[in-house]
Amino acid sequence: MSNFDFDLFIIGAGSGGVRAARIAGAYGARVAVAEEHRVGGTCVIRGCVPKKLLVYGSHFAEDLDDAAMFGWDVPEKRFDWAVLRDNVLGEVSRLEGLYGETLGNHDVQVFKDRAVITGPNQIRLGSGRTMTAGKILVAVGARPALPDVPGVEHAITSNEVFHLERMPRRVVIAGGGYIANEFAGIFHQFGAHVTLVNRSDTILRGYDEQIVDRLVKISIAKGIDMRFNSAFSAIDKQEDGSLICRMNGCDDIIADEVLFAIGRTPNTEGLGLQEAGVKLSDNGAIIVDDEYRSSVPTIFAVGDVTDRIQLTPVAIREGQAFADTQFGGKKIRVDYGCVPSSVFSHPPIAAVGLTEGQAKNRLGTVRTYTSDFRPMKNVLAGRNERSLYKLVVDDGSDEVVGVHLIGPDAPEIMQAAAIAVKARLKKADFDATVALHPTMAEELVLMR
Repeated sequence: MSNFDFDLFIIGAGSGGVRAARIAGAYGARVAVAEEHRVGGTCVIRGCVPKKLLVYGSHFAEDLDDAAMFGWDVPEKRFDWAVLRDNVLGEVSRLEGLYGETLGNHDVQVFKDRAVITGPNQIRLGSGRTMTAGKILVAVGARPALPDVPGVEHAITSNEVFHLERMPRRVVIAGGGYIANEFAGIFHQFGAHVTLVNRSDTILRGYDEQIVDRLVKISIAKGIDMRFNSAFSAIDKQEDGSLICRMNGCDDIIADEVLFAIGRTPNTEGLGLQEAGVKLSDNGAIIVDDEYRSSVPTIFAVGDVTDRIQLTPVAIREGQAFADTQFGGKKIRVDYGCVPSSVFSHPPIAAVGLTEGQAKNRLGTVRTYTSDFRPMKNVLAGRNERSLYKLVVDDGSDEVVGVHLIGPDAPEIMQAAAIAVKARLKKADFDATVALHPTMAEELVLMR
């Protein structure tokens, strides 16, 4: 036993912190976690889990319309936001409890308090209590960024969406990333008029241009307004509660809610990091090496606070690798290549590997294969929306280096496709695989 109060003290009980705590505890380490908000972090409490439940709820808007062509009589279609909101928040509370049980089952001591680093091995809680630890892991995540615009206090972020008292009739969403596009689809399907404002002419940077172009066309066809090369100069609140967005680059916009989804900022302020000697990047992220060690040898960091790849599964892998390496005697490294990702837009996008442009820049000569089709369900429902699947192949090796999809269930299909890309399978392997018919996924092995 060391002379420290704990072998490991973790600040932040999100996905990465909880995984690190659980694994380190299983190795016999004395572990404590400080969480000033709720156990579960962004993903469980105010991120991907509740958002995905809203996505599920929003899909019923079109499903109920389509049902008639499949013989179902749905005499009335009425949406009650309060019912969905409260059910989602109830599920979040249930999951929070499960996360707490997981920590308890591994003898992890949880302090529901803010923690500040006061030295290489010392932490002070908001209550004033000071403790020591052999290693400190910072896993505090990130928060939605807000612009310096007059009236920005009248706007909301993705944190507040899940608590809205009522569904707004008019929503302006600022941003071009996955969060902005996901909430654009959600609000639209719930009956709101959505205007998506982006300061450049490109959305979803890093995704294949052909796939993104398809999403833009489908979104506009559905009735989502898109304003490119536009920025906010001010937000004015009117006596009736409505908001006037004063714009540069486009006409002013009247809204009931304004949602900013313009990026996320690492939560490093006020943690005592710089005072302890921890080096931060220009945007406040903790700089770490391949073992997640900061510039202070006893202080580590994983997840969004390091601003590498801001995805929950990546934070979990990092937390696991940290605990395995530091307490399990294993030297584990996370492979950041071929990380699949998705945008739960309407319809969703999924991708793994290189885009066509990236592959050309890196490999030289590439081949691309596409399947542009209308899903069987859309055909019978009389819906003209088309899906697009794309393979990017290294012409020299025949390896499939990228898979890009837009269409129903694209993220579900992508998980299996990501295994193929990770395994460096060739286009010939795809061609040799018998199709599973009738499915949308069979298009992956039928492209010639």
